Amino acid sequence: MSNQTPAARLVARVSYPGVLAIAFAVFAAIIGAGVHVTVASYIAGLAGAALVTLHEFKFPYRRQWHPAMTDARADLVFMLVVQVALPYLLSITLVIFLAEQLRTTGIAIDGIWPHELPVPAQAALMLVAADFPRYWLHRAFHKFEFMWRYHAVHHSPHRLYWLNVGRFHPIEKAVQFAVDTLPFALLGVSTEVLAAYFVFYAINGFFQHSNCDVRLGSLNYLVSGPELHRWHHSEFSEESDTNFGNNLIIWDLVFGTRFLPPDREVGRLGLVNRDYPLGFLAQMTTPFVPGLDKR
Repeated sequence: MSNQTPAARLVARVSYPGVLAIAFAVFAAIIGAGVHVTVASYIAGLAGAALVTLHEFKFPYRRQWHPAMTDARADLVFMLVVQVALPYLLSITLVIFLAEQLRTTGIAIDGIWPHELPVPAQAALMLVAADFPRYWLHRAFHKFEFMWRYHAVHHSPHRLYWLNVGRFHPIEKAVQFAVDTLPFALLGVSTEVLAAYFVFYAINGFFQHSNCDVRLGSLNYLVSGPELHRWHHSEFSEESDTNFGNNLIIWDLVFGTRFLPPDREVGRLGLVNRDYPLGFLAQMTTPFVPGLDKR
């Protein structure tokens, strides 16, 4: 930090909250113009991705983490197929549609969700509530071998940059959706709240896996940001079996799995098996090949 220019130090501290603020301002402006919340959340997410990309290239955490072309191509396919066609299609399009249908038909479960709260407060509540089952699901994907084989796909990259946030096996992504998103549609959570949640989910995820040089300070006790999440991608299991939070780090604090050593930086990333296939098609089958996912 001491060797950074004043501009780099400033960007490191304001980029994360600043990009979130810009994304939500875009989101609110587009909704205010009468555009559907699904479209608004997409556009806000794209705006955030563009700003995170700019940060990565101007002020990277590690220049050697800039992706090789072959890695970037594979991550782009994962992003389009798994991170757009699955979580966005399922989470934003399907869940918002389902929530609307359940509410209009009267099937949604009433009396549990505090619909009377302001939309930002409901979105914050959803973040806390959704992260609880997702935290335990994530721990299970690390603990049980048959689940780890799918999750190893996500841990396979040797570099972090925002584009590889989408590197998940589709089976794992579908399980995530069923655990941390679908229940809120059944509770009749409004489309505005769901969309606001997904904007934060997208922007935080981009930063989480980014090569952005950031300093979140006290926010590292609230959000699961890049400084924490890099350790989760360490090659060494005693370091990677930490920081399980999806959006927030509060459940790691509660259950003692938060890890952010103050005196050193993360080393090598990825799996112990450095020959683990990294191509998209190959990783669709790696969970079914015993022994590839060594840790």
